Amino acid sequence: MVNECYIPSSLEEALDIRKNTGARPLAGGSDLMVAYKRGVGITPVFPFPILLISQLYELKGISVQRDGTVVIGALSTSSEIAADERVPYLVRKAASLMGAVSLRNTATIGGNIGNSSPKGDLPQPLILLDARVVLQSSTGKREMKVDDFIIGAKKNYLRDDELIVAVKIPRPDYTYCYYRKIGTRKANAISKLSLSALMKVEDGIIRDFRASSGAAGPKVRRSRDVENIIIGKSLEELPDLIDSVLDGWNSIISPHAMPEYRRSATRRMLGHFLEECAKAPEAGIIE
Repeated sequence: MVNECYIPSSLEEALDIRKNTGARPLAGGSDLMVAYKRGVGITPVFPFPILLISQLYELKGISVQRDGTVVIGALSTSSEIAADERVPYLVRKAASLMGAVSLRNTATIGGNIGNSSPKGDLPQPLILLDARVVLQSSTGKREMKVDDFIIGAKKNYLRDDELIVAVKIPRPDYTYCYYRKIGTRKANAISKLSLSALMKVEDGIIRDFRASSGAAGPKVRRSRDVENIIIGKSLEELPDLIDSVLDGWNSIISPHAMPEYRRSATRRMLGHFLEECAKAPEAGIIE
């Protein structure tokens, strides 16, 4: 067991340390601290070197580019994201429901993505919105869709010499949107299931429809094939197509713990969203 720790004073130094030692980045620590805890009140001992990055100002802050893309620094906390109205609603909502206040004040968007848990709160709406993760090493930057970056449960394409430095979210364009999280309790709840959905309707035609489900498999589930069932159809046709969409969603939920519960709950949530959209309510959030 080792407990080697590095505290860089700049992003450049952090990337050099990461390259030369492979030290694991730690910011809020809400995942690593729990994974390696040895008991109540006992400091965790990590079997690998740790790179403390919570002090790096280069990875903090939220901004908006000219095209409306929201750029969130990797060290932005869930509380900061939930409070910033420039961040798309679905991401703010997910951030606001991430456990207790103390957790939201420390948990970071970079850590939530990097942990790559299928039960993570933020990857689910980020994947729905085609958000991109910005990865940086001492030799340069690259970007990937969050959906491509996360491979499976606790697995992603982060290289040993890279850090997650930011997340970019394109400006969403929708008529209706929906978010729901099901947990064991309101405080400190880990998702048993979550769902985001949006729909763009223009001149009575469904121009865009997306849905993503968290905690329903080894990673967030989204199916373009299912979404295409109703894209291009009229809102009047929607009631006759809902069952086809729901049956399609049944087939993409992985057969693991409590599969019938997850299928049933997802069907109810997604069905509720589609049924409400079919009523052609005023644009906005579907409750």
